[in-house]
Amino acid sequence: MPIIKSAKKREQVAIRNNERNKSERSELATVIKKFNKAIADKDVELAEKLLPETFSKIDEEASKGIIHKNKANNKKASLSIELTKLKNEAKN
Repeated sequence: MPIIKSAKKREQVAIRNNERNKSERSELATVIKKFNKAIADKDVELAEKLLPETFSKIDEEASKGIIHKNKANNKKASLSIELTKLKNEAKN
């Protein structure tokens, strides 16, 4: 337990930020799950609609430092690939 006042405050701030980050990560996971469900259901139209929203949320979390920028770019690339595969499947 910290004794110094500033250390106590830093501990409180860290706890508050941790809670906020947890909430943000949960929202991001929910958005990605919705997109993946559209892919699994082979709903190209819905997946195309959800893609910009998903990318926006991923970029937002990366800019806040919730997730690393490289992880964000890797996730966006993998989601794009999944959508492209679905579109190609639908064509054939």
